[in-house]
Amino acid sequence: MPRPIQARIDLSALEHNLQLARRATSARIMAVIKAGAYGHGLLRAAEALSAADGFALLDVNEAVHLREAGFRQTILLLEGFFTPDDLPLVAEYDLACVIHSPHQIAMLDNFPRRGRLQVWLKVNSGMNRLGFAPRDVSAVMEKLKSHPAVRDITLMTHFSHADETSGVAAQLEVFNALAAPYRVARSLANSAALLRYPATHADWVRPGIMLYGASPFAQGSGEQPSAQQLGLRPVMTLHSEIISVRELNTGEHIGYGGLFRAEAPMRIGVVACGYADGYPRHAPSGRVEPEAPGTHRPTPCGWTGTPVLVEGQRTRTLGRVSMDMLSVDLSALPGTDVGSGVTLWGAGLPVEEIAHAAGTISYELLCALTTRVPVVT
Repeated sequence: MPRPIQARIDLSALEHNLQLARRATSARIMAVIKAGAYGHGLLRAAEALSAADGFALLDVNEAVHLREAGFRQTILLLEGFFTPDDLPLVAEYDLACVIHSPHQIAMLDNFPRRGRLQVWLKVNSGMNRLGFAPRDVSAVMEKLKSHPAVRDITLMTHFSHADETSGVAAQLEVFNALAAPYRVARSLANSAALLRYPATHADWVRPGIMLYGASPFAQGSGEQPSAQQLGLRPVMTLHSEIISVRELNTGEHIGYGGLFRAEAPMRIGVVACGYADGYPRHAPSGRVEPEAPGTHRPTPCGWTGTPVLVEGQRTRTLGRVSMDMLSVDLSALPGTDVGSGVTLWGAGLPVEEIAHAAGTISYELLCALTTRVPVVT
């Protein structure tokens, strides 16, 4: 029998989340499917998202793969081309390219084909990652408008704080001032801006994480909306099973380093999932804190740990995550045993909640799923 772990991909959830994005805007939708569609599989995600107006990714060979699979939408290379050798493929397969630095324009100057390329000129409006500084945009724009290799230009930028309370106002002001003189298409909004700031929608929006059913907003404070509150449905559910059950005596420890020590007799389960599957090794261990004087609870008071579902019932991880296994608390779940189903994240347990517990973001967990985990749809 195969090892019981698997990633279940709900393609109908992808379609649902795209429809939710569509209802939120009148702009064209550029579905971001980089990093293998955030770990969900490039082609299967593209097929489920086929109603999108375009796709955005990084690798020219993946873009070619999409074209050869029959996708005719706009396909945008988010970091553009890297060498002159990329340009013939870009032209042949009609790919749109982000232009973010002078060395790319120098490559264009040596490209012999006239009027073949769609370019997206990236403006650094404040993120200070890729893009031309505001003082340079006018000169670059004029050069591209008259460039023999360029047939179409879109102006774009990317927000650094759309998912936080500080928002997008400063960057939006910079971008709008730069874009005002030009009658070209514009693209600004990521998932967070699409959902929160209608003024950023312009001509193209670029949703990413929301398509996969996770909230783009930081979790943990209680002030930011969850995926469920936003109406999003999780696409990936990481599922496994209990492969061993054991009883612990008071004082016994669990796992490498003995991070968890039982303060009372308890029952634990070992799950077929570890960091070699993509589960975060740094996910916190459960910890028992003393109960208040005169109280008695069947479960520990003030425990911490990373949440997990066993047969749909919420519990916690215990001890350090191993390469292939992790342990969970079954003390309050008497009906569970070897073979009981375990949800690590997904349906019923938002991936952003696991990410928050582990001090990371949902993007990282989804993208970190390893190739040894079977994927089923």
